[in-house]
Amino acid sequence: MPAPLPLRTRVFAVIERLVNTPIDEASREEIPVRRTKRAALLASPVGRLVAGTPHPDAQVTDRLIETEPVALDGLTPEADPVTLRLRIYTPPSPGPEPLPVVVLYHGGGWVLGDPEQDEWLATHLAVLTPCVVVSVAYRLAPEYPYPAAVLDAWAGFRWVSEHADELGIDASAVVVAGDSAGGNLAAVVAALAVEEGGPRPAGQVLVYPAVEMEAVLPSEIEFAEAPVLTSRGMRAFVRLYLDGADPYAPTAAPLHGSLAGAEVPSLIQIAGHDPLRDNGSAYAEALEGKGGDVTLTDYSDAVHGFLSLPGVSPPAARARDEIVAFVQHVTRSSDEPAEEA
Repeated sequence: MPAPLPLRTRVFAVIERLVNTPIDEASREEIPVRRTKRAALLASPVGRLVAGTPHPDAQVTDRLIETEPVALDGLTPEADPVTLRLRIYTPPSPGPEPLPVVVLYHGGGWVLGDPEQDEWLATHLAVLTPCVVVSVAYRLAPEYPYPAAVLDAWAGFRWVSEHADELGIDASAVVVAGDSAGGNLAAVVAALAVEEGGPRPAGQVLVYPAVEMEAVLPSEIEFAEAPVLTSRGMRAFVRLYLDGADPYAPTAAPLHGSLAGAEVPSLIQIAGHDPLRDNGSAYAEALEGKGGDVTLTDYSDAVHGFLSLPGVSPPAARARDEIVAFVQHVTRSSDEPAEEA
């Protein structure tokens, strides 16, 4: 049974429902305007109170890269190169040794969002681990439906791995991470990396990931009218993203894929009051069934999106610290002596 929501989360849920038009009621034409307004709100003082203040010691830069068309099994490559924005977060004094890196994919139903919405997590992760965080601004639906986000996520991961010296990172210590739709993309990239023969991530962090596109799991029924994300909202995001594509394609719904990601150590975090909760637990069970090393943590007093809402969701800090510890663990050099108990 999920634990009761904290008071500040309940107050936020009431306000959020009053001020936001549900995505299932928005026209396609309204979505770009909605993105702009959402970004402006998150950058405002009120937005910072909800989404958290970035760590003051982190260094933040943007980088534009041009990706090369790449062929993946079952997916048609882009006809032309694509320009992607990467938002890069580094600790204040990286030091002479290469750092681990986290390739981060933001949430937003493949329709909304940008790297800036994860600024609290990304900056704290960079400083506390310490590591380099590279957040990929992948293309969004409905303008760019599936598989554009998958191709961009894969291209961003490959670029980071191939430019390790330039970024000051250890190419053998790359972790893929994401929340919600970003968790879907991180899971897809981890599986692709194994299937394509590398480079293989040292770990994957999947926060309330969407891994199933069709089946209605029990948590979606139980929390159909949950704060932040409803069942109707889930289905609207999927429709906009897939735009008629196969909902069982492995690069759309990794739960129906090869589960090659089982070869990558996994941290899966779920929220107790989330229609997507059972997506995460089902994926954890599937990976464990393939012999995967999986840690599943249920933040039972949290709603969907809580990791992006530290100002109104107390469990966010605990989840962040768990991610920091996981990244430190899976990227520790094999020849580094273990700490004494």
